[in-house]
Amino acid sequence: MADIYFTVDDTIDITDVTCPITFVKTKVALEELDEGQVLQVHLNGGEPAENVPRSIKEEGHEILQFDDNGDGTFELYIKKVGD
Repeated sequence: MADIYFTVDDTIDITDVTCPITFVKTKVALEELDEGQVLQVHLNGGEPAENVPRSIKEEGHEILQFDDNGDGTFELYIKKVGD
């Protein structure tokens, strides 16, 4: 796992849900944050790892970091842009 040079404001684990609910849960969690805050998302590889970051970028948020945990899961760090 890479070094983190930002503060994580909230964390969610979406490894227990499938697409498209993975994106929906991530979007709802981001809506609870203020602009500039960072959300850490623990998600599975495959479809969630492909679709969630892409969809978040399309929403206009910033992907700060995307780490492979080496066990089939990933950590995605998102900075909320806009309110």
